[in-house]
Amino acid sequence: MPGKAKAGKQRSHSGAKKRTKLSATGKVMVQKAAHNHRLNPKNKRQLAQGGLRQELPKGESKKFKTLLPN
Repeated sequence: MPGKAKAGKQRSHSGAKKRTKLSATGKVMVQKAAHNHRLNPKNKRQLAQGGLRQELPKGESKKFKTLLPN
């Protein structure tokens, strides 16, 4: 057998890809919960702020960055 076996590529976590976005400065941004269904009982302030993305805390963002190597 010529040469050594090549190591496999590391895969990005597909669930983390769908739930997060990386900002231009490298922050991990996630969307707030409870904004996709049962919108009728929620007040206007909740609906307006529900669609916003927010930054994850440092400890959590470190975990997500290991799931998203690419």
